[in-house]
Amino acid sequence: MDVIKLGSVSETMGLAQKIGECLMPGMVLTLEGDLGAGKTTFTKGLAKGLDIKGTVNSPTFTIIKEYDEGVLPLYHMDAYRLENGYGDMGLDDYFYGDGICVIEWASLIEPILPPERLEVKIFNEGETGRRFEFIPRGEDYEFISEVLEYVRAGH
Repeated sequence: MDVIKLGSVSETMGLAQKIGECLMPGMVLTLEGDLGAGKTTFTKGLAKGLDIKGTVNSPTFTIIKEYDEGVLPLYHMDAYRLENGYGDMGLDDYFYGDGICVIEWASLIEPILPPERLEVKIFNEGETGRRFEFIPRGEDYEFISEVLEYVRAGH
């Protein structure tokens, strides 16, 4: 597990952008954190790293928002409303497709998540500070340590 602490929204966006620039087709990122922790802000930074120009906002009421104008498609999901059943929604098509899946409240659909993924846990640290815990699940996600070292070095 890698941990990094940041002090502002712009730092969160910058970190997520750097991660977005390193993502490859078919990658899955799960985001956990309290309301207002910065899950959607983090996703906006990822989208910037994928060169997505459109407005990225929370998929709370739509469950899945698709952004396909970047270097890779981004599938932004909110599993909060799926707690009582996700049935045959075709989520595997997203998880094992050519885009990037970002899933907020992913623990609510744990049984169907791909075993290989990057788990991101976000914790509030004061008014604007955040602590991020990154847990890579699978070799393809080990790159996160290099990205975090790059960010820690002030790049």
